[in-house]
Amino acid sequence: MMKLGLYARLAVAIALLFAIIYGLLVLIAYFAGYAQPVVLAAIAFVIVLLQYLISPKIVEVTMRVKYIERKDMPKLYDMVEKLAREANIPMPKVGIAGIDIPNAFAFGRSAKDGRVCVTRGLLKILNDEELEAVLAHEISHLKHRDMVVITMLSVIPLISYLIFWNFLWGRRRESSAVLIAFVAFLVYFITNLIVLYVSRIREYYADYGSAILTKKPHALASALYRITASTSVIPREKIKQAEGMKAFFATDPSTSKRDVVDLRQADLNLDGHIDEYEMKVFAEKARTTAADKLMEIFSSHPNVINRIKRLAEIK
Repeated sequence: MMKLGLYARLAVAIALLFAIIYGLLVLIAYFAGYAQPVVLAAIAFVIVLLQYLISPKIVEVTMRVKYIERKDMPKLYDMVEKLAREANIPMPKVGIAGIDIPNAFAFGRSAKDGRVCVTRGLLKILNDEELEAVLAHEISHLKHRDMVVITMLSVIPLISYLIFWNFLWGRRRESSAVLIAFVAFLVYFITNLIVLYVSRIREYYADYGSAILTKKPHALASALYRITASTSVIPREKIKQAEGMKAFFATDPSTSKRDVVDLRQADLNLDGHIDEYEMKVFAEKARTTAADKLMEIFSSHPNVINRIKRLAEIK
């Protein structure tokens, strides 16, 4: 049922996004003739296709990914293999990203082409239970195939922005060009919010998938806390280096300094971890403010308090 709920939401988002971009192209056709929209539609198709084909290589290069075999890191490889088997998906490639920011991510063109990667920084801070929970979260992304959807959808705001830029700074200066530029920017803003919404939804479902695979929701809650706390002390300059890839991460590095203030309240015995009891107490007491809810709208990841609250509800 959870998986069907995810697919239903993704289907609605995809339909809405493509309806919006189609409406923008119709507007251009009305004001500028039929030639330009056809060209723009062709460019849009090419951009989507290129994004699909080359996005794995972009992620690999940007995150400095090196793939490993069982002999290189037996424990990590065995964890991924076990989780992939339990999730009933093909064994993904296992990689180590050469960055210090503690996190993990999954990507690929399909479940058969899946790759699960952890950063060097992550391996230094998590215990086995927490590491397994994070890997299960990433395996769930592959199982749901949502990484392909988010990659494809992210092209639509890009197309809208290109249209905005073309008509605002192009040679044409008549009122119709200005109107199209304004509408294109509005479409860019709205579609970007929809993509961010889809990104947050897929994180909730991956959290659920992790809890089901490991039977330990608190382990993921604890991992989120450990990752957030460790990231919060990393210099801002290093975090900015991975800014473009943060939608792939299990947590948002950009909000770590704010999130860790909330999460420390869950660590009742101050041991740096969150156990099952601490998770449930935190879920009952913690509250999100109106400001938190507003900021979440513009974030690629759900508010961390809400994530732990949902994990605490899973039996």
